[in-house]
Amino acid sequence: MSDLVARLGGLEGRGPLWGTASEDLNATLLGWPPGETTPEHVNAERDVLLVVMTGSGIITVDGVAHEVVAEDAVVVPTGAARSIAAGPEGIRYLSVHLRRTLGITRP
Repeated sequence: MSDLVARLGGLEGRGPLWGTASEDLNATLLGWPPGETTPEHVNAERDVLLVVMTGSGIITVDGVAHEVVAEDAVVVPTGAARSIAAGPEGIRYLSVHLRRTLGITRP
């Protein structure tokens, strides 16, 4: 297998399970056990693509709850508040967004 291919199916655990970054993208695979909910948070810099790999849950975006199952995708717009609640079998999802760049601003 090359460095360009990642086998995500066998990864188990809680929280971040895998991650990578290129010059343009950040990607993280996250897993949460049944009933666990992430704190609401906002990405003020980038749209975020969430792709449910296994399980189910509820992704709440700006107060609107969306039931999701494996193979569903949700685009969370820049500045939207989101939280994720795992369903009865837990949830594993891939989070992808443009890479953040650290810029130094001079007065």
